[in-house]
Amino acid sequence: MLKNDLLLRAACGEDTERTPVWLMRQAGRILPEYRALRARLSGFKELVETPELAAEVTIQPVDALDVDAAIIFSDILVVPEAMGLTYEMVEARGPLFPETVRTAQDVQRLRVADPEEHLGYVLEAIRVTKRALNGRVPLIGFAGAPWTILAYMVEGHGSKTFSKARRLLYAQPELAHELLRKITDTTIAYLRAQVTAGANLVQVFDSWAGILPPAHYQEFSTRYIAEICRAIPEVPVTVFAKGAFWAVEDFAQLPCRTIGLDWNQDARAVRPLVGDKTLQGNLDPCALYGTPEQVRQATRQMLDQFGSHRHIANLGHGVYPDTNPDNVRVFIETVKEYSTRMRG
Repeated sequence: MLKNDLLLRAACGEDTERTPVWLMRQAGRILPEYRALRARLSGFKELVETPELAAEVTIQPVDALDVDAAIIFSDILVVPEAMGLTYEMVEARGPLFPETVRTAQDVQRLRVADPEEHLGYVLEAIRVTKRALNGRVPLIGFAGAPWTILAYMVEGHGSKTFSKARRLLYAQPELAHELLRKITDTTIAYLRAQVTAGANLVQVFDSWAGILPPAHYQEFSTRYIAEICRAIPEVPVTVFAKGAFWAVEDFAQLPCRTIGLDWNQDARAVRPLVGDKTLQGNLDPCALYGTPEQVRQATRQMLDQFGSHRHIANLGHGVYPDTNPDNVRVFIETVKEYSTRMRG
């Protein structure tokens, strides 16, 4: 039994005594405890691939920030690596794939990964974390949406345009679907294994949703996200598609419980479009650079937009690494205090 089940109850649309709160990328560089641990290691991948260390970092923000959930410390790019396409994490530059997917032969060489065999370190990190949390808060599992994973596998690195990946959708749509099929099958197996290992809910991150035109997004992303949602009925699923403000009505038809909003979306405009879905978000991460009083004011304004029910407080994207942890605490404390008063 969970001692704090606010997040799960909110995700399922139940009334809660206050709004639950956590932050995307809460387990990471904003915390001095994380930086101290990371400094002892060879790099990011060693941390991700060592279950005991990944579990330690996962729990750090629960201890340091008093958030209402832990999210397993990992990366969306473990999936292409499990499929046979290795990535490197280059300091100050981000992910890099030495080899990319360009041809039908490249796609054929990729495997549909077996979670226990190829991603067992993440599953073990979940098991270790669950034991250490001992029911304090729920544990969130996650994976990247198939389109976002394809974008990295074809482009080879982060990009403002992902023109190589987008070109594939126009020039070779059948090949794109073949690759998306393998990614989706891997992702479904992976997320189901995360649930078996102990994840209480899962989130699908479509980080590069907003660079596609709506028609392409429906064809090359939404349909695959829908498959993932249908395949995981055991726990609530959250869909977060950054920049895809026009996809909200489509997401409302998916068998997910929660829709994440980025900071450019107005919760008051979205709410009538989503029926009984829970909304998550969506404070601008840059609002946390303000004074404590400015953070409090921005947080209260955000909560007023969402209202007092079916809301999980979060940022509209991951917390930036140079954010002052004290301001993060102000955000979290304000959510707890103000949302309790809203229900009073």
